[in-house]
Amino acid sequence: MLLISTPESSWLRLASPTHFPFRRLRSISSLIRCSSSPSSAMDTPKRVVVCGGGVIGVCTAYFLSKKGAAVTIIEKSSIACAASGKAGGFLALDWCDGGAISSLARTSFNLHRSLAEELNGPESYGYRPLTTLSLSVNESSSSSGPAAYKSPSPVLPSWVNGPIKSPKTIGTTETTAQVHPQLFTRKLLSKAVEEYGAEVVIGKLEKVEVVPAAAEGRARAVKLEDGREIEADAVVLALGPWTSKLALLGSIFRVSGIKAHSIVLEPKDPEAITPHALFLSYYPAHGGKPMDPEVYPRPTGEVYICGMSAEGEVPDDPEEIEPLPESIRVLKTVGSNVSSHLSEGEAVVKAEQACFLPCTDDGVPVIGEVPGVKGCYVATGHNCWGILNGPATGAAMAELVLDGHSSIVDITRFSPSRFCS
Repeated sequence: MLLISTPESSWLRLASPTHFPFRRLRSISSLIRCSSSPSSAMDTPKRVVVCGGGVIGVCTAYFLSKKGAAVTIIEKSSIACAASGKAGGFLALDWCDGGAISSLARTSFNLHRSLAEELNGPESYGYRPLTTLSLSVNESSSSSGPAAYKSPSPVLPSWVNGPIKSPKTIGTTETTAQVHPQLFTRKLLSKAVEEYGAEVVIGKLEKVEVVPAAAEGRARAVKLEDGREIEADAVVLALGPWTSKLALLGSIFRVSGIKAHSIVLEPKDPEAITPHALFLSYYPAHGGKPMDPEVYPRPTGEVYICGMSAEGEVPDDPEEIEPLPESIRVLKTVGSNVSSHLSEGEAVVKAEQACFLPCTDDGVPVIGEVPGVKGCYVATGHNCWGILNGPATGAAMAELVLDGHSSIVDITRFSPSRFCS
């Protein structure tokens, strides 16, 4: 096994992060302490193998190891190499209200706040509350850059100076926030490894070894493609868009992949960019339906722009995912029409990338024990809300695996058994 012991400072350094105060949530902090303290009943630590090194798998491993389990994380490539490293990291308290994941999202948003207090999130992974705006952008047909916004609105920060219409506030610093998703995921892993003894193994999962037990099977180990076998008392499958490629799960439900594109820009004057997340209705100059890209400044001085999503075939290797040049071109044009600070010559393009978001057929995550296989659990299908819902999913999974039920949030609605009726 490969035991990661890299000092977290070498992974997780941020340049000049901006600090914003946020309210202490005592109730959720006490929930973390209560649900995360090692169980005195566990004389011998329960051996849990978590398959998948994205945010869902790492959050699950973090809470499991903090509760006293002996955790091994299996990852084919590298930690947070796919969507968990290329997502926007936007967090919202109440945007999922009225839907199936409402309580999951609210619990997880508050867990993010508490984790930021516990792990020094503002400095270690760029946690900060945000003001969030919606606005319309009419793409300029001029080659000289965006037309100046002629009627400044008190809602708009000065750096948003393109051809903007109808700006309005849709989230405040109490209800919306952000993290740098890769740094967040790796910070949790670092904590789990260095303080709670979690281990990381790089290798491709081939199958879960199941032995007969009464009326149904029981997970006893995972087998890797290179022949290695790792014994376990429980197995958690957090495979994201690769879920359906595992026969055990693909025979029960389907997870498809939505390919989302993004770019990361570094403006020449990062101090001019305030913490305002932008959700756009973007009207191309050539006409047609509006697009809905999103713009997230980060306290690292970077600006993340995403959009241009469509269902696609998920490759076997996450390192093989390549962005479409046309989608990247459109996102660069979006940036230049939103702000002169993001136009060519005023900002350096640091990354052009794509990732796959895991989506279920009914649009609801799958979180729970796999039907017919005791001790085998699955957590996947979070679509665009994976970073938001990672902490609550991980905490709930840790309770389910070690205590037999989840108390931090009701996950009954997400059980994979719903596909067996």
